[in-house]
Amino acid sequence: MEHIVIIGNGIAGVTAARHIRKLSDKKITIVSAESDYFFSRTALMYVYMGHMKFEHTQPYENWFWEKNRIYLINAYVSKVDHVNKTLNLGDNKKLAYDTLIIATGSKPNKFGWPGQDLKGVQGLYSKQDLDEMEVIAPNNQVCKRAVIVGGGLIGIEMAEMLRSRNIPVTFLVREDSFWNGVLPDGESQMINEHIKAHHIDLRLGAELGEILAGENGRARAITIKGNGEEIACDLVGLTAGVTPNIDFLKNSGIEIDRGVKVNRYLETNIKDIYAIGDCAQQHEAIGNRRPIEAVWYTGRMMGEALAQTVCGNRIAYNPGHWFNSAKFLDIEYQTYGWVFSTEGKKNYERHFHWRHATENLCITIAFHKDSKQFLGINTFGIRMRHEIFDRWLTEERHTDYVIEYLKDANFDPELYSKYEGKIVSKYNVEFGTNIYPKKKSWKRIFNSA
Repeated sequence: MEHIVIIGNGIAGVTAARHIRKLSDKKITIVSAESDYFFSRTALMYVYMGHMKFEHTQPYENWFWEKNRIYLINAYVSKVDHVNKTLNLGDNKKLAYDTLIIATGSKPNKFGWPGQDLKGVQGLYSKQDLDEMEVIAPNNQVCKRAVIVGGGLIGIEMAEMLRSRNIPVTFLVREDSFWNGVLPDGESQMINEHIKAHHIDLRLGAELGEILAGENGRARAITIKGNGEEIACDLVGLTAGVTPNIDFLKNSGIEIDRGVKVNRYLETNIKDIYAIGDCAQQHEAIGNRRPIEAVWYTGRMMGEALAQTVCGNRIAYNPGHWFNSAKFLDIEYQTYGWVFSTEGKKNYERHFHWRHATENLCITIAFHKDSKQFLGINTFGIRMRHEIFDRWLTEERHTDYVIEYLKDANFDPELYSKYEGKIVSKYNVEFGTNIYPKKKSWKRIFNSA
């Protein structure tokens, strides 16, 4: 019987295992050193904040694995021997495979900061990170202040976690506005204001100099690069992005760059070895997407596509239109299609931006400056329907059409109706149009889907 071994029990690896089992009777083994069972990584913050217990993050009951004949090994893979098709698991143990799927995910970036390996310095990615955070920062008596380094989504999650326990937080963001490498200026500025309103000491344009050690070998303070300012702290959160977790593949013969190099079929340069999820790097980027995408839903889609391939139905990975969602404290964020930051905006791209005068609500619509073809939308504080925008992007709709029928995309039309007139009115003034908001019947919407 063919033996498929998957290294990594995140969303990509487990999705591949589930779909391979649906399609075949192949033997499936998942190897992971992080935890005994797959869990929802995005839920770690809610465990710390007391909204749920860790066992609630498991998408499947413990009996699921045995029932579906998916074998779990809690071990660390130190070497891949593709010639003999074996894995070294430590303690001189070896595991043979016929097909190997590498799904080892990411690890937090470290940029050689002095003191970065001290106790009290950590990321927020693994179950071990959550456990360590509970020890270092159980309350504001043990942890007098935390410093977070890096202005991305993981950083703001960690800030929210710590503030939920009334721990003071200083947030160092190298850029001059939060996440402005991704968000247009208007949105980034709104998030700056929102972070400060939550009593987080946001330091824009500030870089970490070094992490200073106390007598006990733990972090006691950081310095800011340039001015040398020292900030006392008990926890330093390193959240300056992630990088593929592939150190064990060096000198294995498997082609790696920043990640494991794969083609559109998720195949590596070695026969019967594949890579999926955060650790996979496309030889050629797909459209405007990055060659490496550390995103939950793309990992799931890779797992589903690869399951078909290893079960005899070879199909290419096709992620479709870009979308993503997140939360900035209590502001929900969604993006569909492509809305580039102000600095990264394409020469053909134009933006329409609306922001509510008093509430933390805004949208930005990107479109082609000549044809006015709809290219993408960012929404903050207003829920939108993925399937509607996905269809409009496929149909290459005119932006006037999107504005006219924006009600159809709203997740909660009753809640949204009080904002629509203001959005359309601003669009009319800005672009000299005379659009009156319309709404299709639901029957017409679903018939045209």
